[in-house]
Amino acid sequence: MTLDLSYRRILHRMGYYEYQQGLILSHIAQEGGWNSHLMNCRKFIMASMEFFKPEIVTVLGSGWLLDIPLEEMLGFNCRINLVDIIHPPQVIEQVAGIEKVKLIEDDVSAGLILRTWKMTSGFPFKKKRTFLSAEIPLYRPEFETGLVVSANILTQIESLPVRLIRKRIKARDEDIYDFRKRVQERHLEFLAGKNAVLISDISEITEEKTGKIIEEPTLLTVIPEARFKEEWKWNFEPVRPDFYRKKSIFRVVALAI
Repeated sequence: MTLDLSYRRILHRMGYYEYQQGLILSHIAQEGGWNSHLMNCRKFIMASMEFFKPEIVTVLGSGWLLDIPLEEMLGFNCRINLVDIIHPPQVIEQVAGIEKVKLIEDDVSAGLILRTWKMTSGFPFKKKRTFLSAEIPLYRPEFETGLVVSANILTQIESLPVRLIRKRIKARDEDIYDFRKRVQERHLEFLAGKNAVLISDISEITEEKTGKIIEEPTLLTVIPEARFKEEWKWNFEPVRPDFYRKKSIFRVVALAI
């Protein structure tokens, strides 16, 4: 699927490009604070490659490839699909000419982003509220996926839709919680029955300037059984841009399904 110009405009208005750019800027701003997490992701993906020995690998939400050991994966002589709704220009340039790497422009939310935009903008208030309980679409790629790598996107697929919902609909917290949970469940449903690598944050630990520590779950559903798994902490904000910013750490789980 190639996005048409109208969808690109919607993504721009929803702040996707700022979100994508913000990821690389956050990585740079943390002065190496993400290195341990990114290295853990890369090592786990490579361990999974050794285990599955795939002929095809599909990386969902490939983004900036910060957590994807692309060069090492190519050593397995497999074909690699890098899937994202918009690929950063730097990544397009990076993989140009690599025969076994294919960039695929596809929406892993299965159109949820576009549907959220439409349903929260030209409809009566009651219908907007009904949208929150509507069925979540299931991603159905039109290509052979092989081993699927879902790294750090399970709790992020919901982010743009939820931000727009909070802005446009006076939704109850419990309704938004249920919406987020069902989005996550749909992604796991897509992974079910496939050889897959799932890496996701499961909770966020924040330390306020007063020293108070709060842990909130980010994973709202049950993760599948794994052939093998690892857990670690992602020091998301070891460097705070100002004194008043909360310090943030994510608990992360990695599974070979």
